[in-house]
Amino acid sequence: MTPTEIAVVVLAAGGVFFAAVAAVGLVRLPDLYTRAHATSKSETLGAVLTLAAVALVVDAGLSTLKAGLLLLFMFLTNPTAAHAITRAAAEQGIEPWTVTTDAESESKSESETGTEPDAETSPSTEVDES
Repeated sequence: MTPTEIAVVVLAAGGVFFAAVAAVGLVRLPDLYTRAHATSKSETLGAVLTLAAVALVVDAGLSTLKAGLLLLFMFLTNPTAAHAITRAAAEQGIEPWTVTTDAESESKSESETGTEPDAETSPSTEVDES
């Protein structure tokens, strides 16, 4: 195996790995903002590594120039598109996902509904004096 073939295999494997990371991030992350973050960065890197592998495989002519231009296009469009999508979501009022504790969610529901907490589900504040 020549050094060029080894470089192509390493670049292609890296591209596939980062494309898989982007797919997992798209499926596993909870909201639009985190999904856009994971997919834009990982997918850009995966595509760039794959295009670099293609540029090494093809001859040093017009095809390499095309692969280089595609690489430049990916660097410009992927982050810009992710930014535009998340900015549109923010302007639409889509809230980012946040972690809340049980006490925070309970007090939030009380303030929204104006009800007292249920005696069976709320924590006890009585002190045993015996």
